[in-house]
Amino acid sequence: MSGIRHHIPEALLASYVAGSLPKPFALVVAAHVSLCETCRASLAAHEAVGGAILVDFEPIEVDDYLRDRVMARLDDEVAPEPVFAAQGPFPAPVVEALAGKAPKWRSLGPGAKQCILSDDDQGSLRLLRINPGMEMPDHGHGGLEMTLVLQGAFNDETGRFARGDCEVANDDLEHTPVAEAGEACICLAATDAPLKFNALIPRLFQPFFRI
Repeated sequence: MSGIRHHIPEALLASYVAGSLPKPFALVVAAHVSLCETCRASLAAHEAVGGAILVDFEPIEVDDYLRDRVMARLDDEVAPEPVFAAQGPFPAPVVEALAGKAPKWRSLGPGAKQCILSDDDQGSLRLLRINPGMEMPDHGHGGLEMTLVLQGAFNDETGRFARGDCEVANDDLEHTPVAEAGEACICLAATDAPLKFNALIPRLFQPFFRI
């Protein structure tokens, strides 16, 4: 997808390839890469490096028991994995996380909704739908936050983010995202710590919204 200005940092791409990136953030990376030719090329380069490193590893001997178990299962039937395609603004990795169903939106208050996809010790992953012109509460971060725009656009202190753009925020960023006029802004957001809201009302409702 052309026109994307905000990409995934190389360190996060490397962690994704190594399999060490927590699942909520890995899904954001997968969704972004499905939209972004630039990061898709960078991802392929990281995978090539990883493959070259594996080639240089010393072979490890496998005992007879493990070898026999593997050989015995070669003819086992394997159920085909479901294949998900993009639907509307949602790229295939998001459709898969939704199990092919439409998001179940829950209100966050006037003009904002969310659909929580996962929330566990690896972090939280959610879809956010913000009405045009809506300003989100001013907040900071207690950890990492990755926000991928799937529809519409928003602006904050760091710039403009449209479809395919990914904002990567940590504890040194405090911002007030504002959805642009036009269509609703839909984002995929992953966090590994609660947001730090500055106003009292968002802090009071924060435990109920799990954000």
